Amino acid sequence: MLAVFRKELADHLVSMRFLILFILVLLAAIFASYVAVQTIREAVGETTEFVFLKIFTTSSETLPLSFLFFLALFIPIIGIALGFDAINSERSNGNLSRLLSQPIYRDAVINGKFLAGLAVLAIIIVSVIAIVAGFGIRVVGVPPGSEEILRLVVFALVSIVYGAFWMALAVLFSTLFKSATTSLLASIGLWIFFFFFASLITQFARYVSPCALYGEATSMLLTPELDPAMASMVSQVTGRLPTPLPFSQSFLLVWPQVVSLIALATVCFAVSYIRFMREEIRSL
Repeated sequence: MLAVFRKELADHLVSMRFLILFILVLLAAIFASYVAVQTIREAVGETTEFVFLKIFTTSSETLPLSFLFFLALFIPIIGIALGFDAINSERSNGNLSRLLSQPIYRDAVINGKFLAGLAVLAIIIVSVIAIVAGFGIRVVGVPPGSEEILRLVVFALVSIVYGAFWMALAVLFSTLFKSATTSLLASIGLWIFFFFFASLITQFARYVSPCALYGEATSMLLTPELDPAMASMVSQVTGRLPTPLPFSQSFLLVWPQVVSLIALATVCFAVSYIRFMREEIRSL
């Protein structure tokens, strides 16, 4: 598995697909953060409490889209791009049968491919968040506190889990469909449904939508100051209303969403794993 992981990781990092995805996400993130910095710069003179986190959540009237929105938009695209042709492209090229004819276990192939894609996904997410954080510190001039850094680290981990679900879903379609185009279209179709339409259909669809789960988790992590609806829920659960909310309370609130994202990603990968292990692969 380690040999497959190293080979797939090297292929991803030197591919034009990786470069294009990284540049697109970075440009969108920097643009959104620049708008946020211009909006919150006036607030620095009034208070420096959690100003650093506002870089990731603040939007303006001219651009009502924050860095968090762009990240929620592009992470599924990255995950899908890294996984939609993981299996079927190898099968159609005849490389899969030649690979499995070597002294290598079948599960090492799918595990190595998935872990390599997950590593690339983590590199992109962590790099973009770190670059935007450095840009924000440079422009705003307010360094983050220890709690803000902790919230940002957990935010990066939740984002990686969110991307892992979409990559696991794309790998699942890659094992179900022989055509890479079909698996890509199926993955994009589900992404469009969850991102734009799931919350409009039923309340249950919102509970199982990975986009809604990610949005709720990251919003509570990066916004210690609660809105009235969330403040009422916290006061009912804890019996008190601390302002701003400490990290421990924020983590307890986002834990159900994080567990749901992990469960969805695990189910998708487990189904693709079972499908791949039982698939008949003939030599060409």
